[in-house]
Amino acid sequence: MIFITAKFRVRPEHADRWPEITADFTGATRSEPGCLWFAWSRSVDDPTEFFLVEAFRDDEAGAAHVQSEHFRAAQQTLPRHLAETPRIVNMTVPQDDWSLLGEMAVPEQGQKPSPG
Repeated sequence: MIFITAKFRVRPEHADRWPEITADFTGATRSEPGCLWFAWSRSVDDPTEFFLVEAFRDDEAGAAHVQSEHFRAAQQTLPRHLAETPRIVNMTVPQDDWSLLGEMAVPEQGQKPSPG
């Protein structure tokens, strides 16, 4: 899968409305057949900073995303709300879903936590 994390610094006057501003783009992207997930988070340290964590099934799905009408529309509408060009980490990883974080495993119901 293609795993992408992007950091968006939004102009302060638009930060509280960012989920609303990106709603159409977010919904359309989540509806793409090759989109595995597309999730926004807001920084707890900086209220103008948002993180986008997204994944696409493969290169073909990633290409379809950046060639989509809603992606082109976002390229035209979103930058006016940004304080700077977003930053991105884009990797192809050999999996198709989230892995468990074993170092913080939650015991199944009825089991005692491991000492530790």
